[in-house]
This record gives sequence, C-alpha cells and structure tokens, in this order.
Amino acid sequence: MERKRIAITMGDPAGIGPEVVVKALNEKAVYEKCIPVVIGDYEALKDAIRFCNLDHLMLNEVQDFEEAVGKFGVVDFINLNYLKADSWNYKVNSAMCGEASFQYVVYAIRLAMDGKAAAVITAPISKESINMAGHHYSGHTEIFAKYTGTKDYAMLLASENLRVIHVTTHCALIEACRLIRKDRVMTVIELADKGCRMLGISNPKIGVAGLNPHCSEDGLFGTEEASEIIPAIREAQKMGINVKGPESPDTVFVKCKAGMYDIVVAMYHDQGHIPMKLNAFQWDKEKGQYKSIRGINCTIGLPIIRVSVDHGTAFGKAGEGKANADSMLDAIEAGVKMTKYGRCNEE
Repeated sequence: MERKRIAITMGDPAGIGPEVVVKALNEKAVYEKCIPVVIGDYEALKDAIRFCNLDHLMLNEVQDFEEAVGKFGVVDFINLNYLKADSWNYKVNSAMCGEASFQYVVYAIRLAMDGKAAAVITAPISKESINMAGHHYSGHTEIFAKYTGTKDYAMLLASENLRVIHVTTHCALIEACRLIRKDRVMTVIELADKGCRMLGISNPKIGVAGLNPHCSEDGLFGTEEASEIIPAIREAQKMGINVKGPESPDTVFVKCKAGMYDIVVAMYHDQGHIPMKLNAFQWDKEKGQYKSIRGINCTIGLPIIRVSVDHGTAFGKAGEGKANADSMLDAIEAGVKMTKYGRCNEE
C-alpha cells in the first residue's frame, strides 16, 4: 500500500507539542503507515529530542514537502524558523510562541489545500498565546474553518469505544443554549454520519443527546427538545440517516460505549468532552500524572482531513520529557485511516 504524506504541526513550542511529536515519530509503526513531515522549528524539535533522550533520532530539514524520505529514525521537517536557540520559555504563554504555532497551522493547511499533504495532524496550541499574537481564534477548529472557507463543520472526538460530535463548542454555556436550533442540529447529525464513514463505519448508528436534564421531561425543564432537536432528528430520518433520540444526556454516552450507538451528537462542549475524557484518560494517583491519554479530535466538514490530539499544551509538564504520546499516535493512525475512506466533503 502506498504511504501517504501527512503534515504534523508542532504545536505551541512552550507546551508538550514538540515532545509528543518526536516521541510518536520514535515509533517504527508510524513509518509503516505514512510519510510524516513535521511543520515547526528546528530549535524546538532539537530540544525536545534532547530532553526526551532520543538522540538516536536524526533531524532532516526539507525545503519541499515532497522531499521527505519517510525513513524510521529520521524526522523530516520543514523549518519555519520562528525560534532561535533559548529564545522561548517552556510552561508560559507568549506572543512569540503563539505566532509560531499559528503559522505552523496555516502552512500545513496550505499544503493540504494544494493537495500535497493527504492529512494534517495537529499538536496542541495555546488559545491565549495565539490571541496574544493578534490571531483572534478560539482554537484549531476555527482556524481551519477560516482558512479553508468552510461554513458548516463540527468537532468530533473519538476513542476506542466512544465517539462524540458537538453542535456547539467554544462559547459560553448560556450562548450554547441559544445556538441549539433545528438547522444546526440537523447539520451536525449529517456530519456525524459522514465522520463515522470517514473512520470506516459503513452504516453509522447515531444517538442524539438532549440539552436539558431528562430531555426536559415533556417541557418541565425546557422546550428545546420539542422545538429544535426532535424536528431535526425526524428530518434526518427521512433522509435515510440511522439516528435516534433525543436520549437523556446522563445515559446516552453509556449506551454508545456499550455499542448501541457508533456516535453521540452532544449539544455543547462539556457535555461531550467530559464523558470522552473520563473514558480515554487515565490518571496515576501515585505519580501525579496521566499514565495514558488516548483519543483524537477531528474537524468534520472541511475540504481537507484534520486530526488532532485530544489534550492541551500541558504547560505544567512541558520541557521535562514526561508527556504521553498516545493521543498523537492515535491521531496519526486516524488521519491515515481517513485518507483511505475519503475526505470530509466527499459523498
């Protein structure tokens, strides 16, 4: 099978992004699936290799994306040269690191839009840092939507036995409630179906969560289920989509994990993120750190494939060699799988 070239953005240099990238690329299995090319800065990658004790890895700077050799033990990268040696500090937000991480993403988007990169895999960025640099976005999702000209998109999270997709994401909870409208719920149900198919699920079973406790108890706790969510579900069913609901938010994720559904349409950020991270993250109480961080975050609806780790910059442990690369490995694997089953805008 032909190996596809994928772009991996390094993330915020002050966080664990460079570390999880080099740790993931220290796995031979990655190179059996794809040709990874890092978009970032030489100094940050070199430092990550140093403090992770991965000195056997060789950094290979390429000028053109298609020059990458894709050989295990060699980290191919494009150097955007935003950082000089010792010019940044780990664990803190800064405009310099925000500018660098933002430009890595924009560069990778262009590669994918030009057809050079089959997928873009993103390490975590800091929302505060990119805003300090003057780029006023609330996260990767919104950057990708802007630079690809995408109007209808949604955030999909996935781990081994649970998948969720969001009607609303980065906004205040009170604003999220206002944004629960039939057309948007309908759009996300369609994107849930498409996203599952991209992940290799041929006939997705979709469960839709209610917004209110107990799906409002026939109007006792709200009206959004009756006025917005149920009409969207019925319309999707008429289109032939295998969707049911709304189901009580405190049980629908359990059913999905058990296999009754392939994905849950969540109404707002924390409704979907909390069960996902309870399912995919494991905390080591004795060591005071995560012993496993699994799962991915991808943007469905784009004309390109974008998959990310399902965690943040973790400034508290940055620069120490303690970060877990499981989620980056999951993201790379999912990105490769998506190149097989099709892009977001293809039927």
